[in-house]
Amino acid sequence: MAFLLQDGNQLFTGALVLMLMIAVLEGVMTLIGAGLSELLDNLLPDMDVDLDTPDTEPGGVLTKFLGWLRFGEVPALILLVALLVSFGITGLVIQMFAVSLIGILLPSWLLAIPVLLLALPQVRFVGNVLRRFAVGDETEAVARKSFVGRVATITIGEARSGSPAEARFSDEFGTTHYVMVEPDVNEVFTQGEQVLLVEERGVNFRVIRPTSQYLVENN
Repeated sequence: MAFLLQDGNQLFTGALVLMLMIAVLEGVMTLIGAGLSELLDNLLPDMDVDLDTPDTEPGGVLTKFLGWLRFGEVPALILLVALLVSFGITGLVIQMFAVSLIGILLPSWLLAIPVLLLALPQVRFVGNVLRRFAVGDETEAVARKSFVGRVATITIGEARSGSPAEARFSDEFGTTHYVMVEPDVNEVFTQGEQVLLVEERGVNFRVIRPTSQYLVENN
């Protein structure tokens, strides 16, 4: 415990504590039928990017980076927890080696960026594992474009223009998919509402309100 609370480790220990707090909060919210909407509104980046944006522009780089992390293919909360765990444990392991080799802890500000770069591939690994687990061998090759026309339910966040939210739906195989959605028009969708996916835009899907009860019942 003394090692974890030393100045050079507080950044990494804090990440693990934050992960535990999120886990407890998620458990409490689940029991009362709510989600972590307000928390994720502060943590999620602006996802209003275009698939056709060149790699030289910030939007194109962001799209490819988030896609590399499997953002939108697995729940955003899981990726956040994986990032916090990977960052915290990687930082503490490096500090343990530093103490054993040179006898002192390295400054946390000096390690922050290298540890983050080491943590990101671990997050991608977790995303890949969960994606394969969720999609399965039979449907893993299904193109995301086939999601258009599906009716999904907002599970985390509040979807508004420039601020996507997480939504969930099940395909004909019973496989659950998680996608990030954003209204196609100036409209707001809250947790529990159903939306119709009408267009793939980068890592997001543009959505509208389902136009008929038939669409809801047959999705």
